[in-house]
Amino acid sequence: MTELESLREQLKAFAAARDWDQFHSPKNLAMALSVEAGELLETFQWLSEEQSRRLPAEVLAAASDEVADVLLYLIRLCDQMGIDPIVAANRKLVANEAKYPVDKARGNSKKYTEL
Repeated sequence: MTELESLREQLKAFAAARDWDQFHSPKNLAMALSVEAGELLETFQWLSEEQSRRLPAEVLAAASDEVADVLLYLIRLCDQMGIDPIVAANRKLVANEAKYPVDKARGNSKKYTEL
């Protein structure tokens, strides 16, 4: 069992022990994921680019907690929807490689439709 599969199983057990499956619809999990992503974003609010690269230890710890929340909700959402996030990510990476060929995208932040 991979670490990701282990996390998924732990989350299933955690939710089941608390009778939370009734609340863990894909819609609710996607909304919770968005909230947690917003809380991660809050970590960087009003920081310069350089400051965001050198977070003080306490801010980095807070960001780490939010990253964990995002990951856990994403894993739970994928489990509820029957999506293997590793397969989905690999498929998307292949698609992005086609959309953003190195010769056109290198050093460029434009969307693939503008390259």
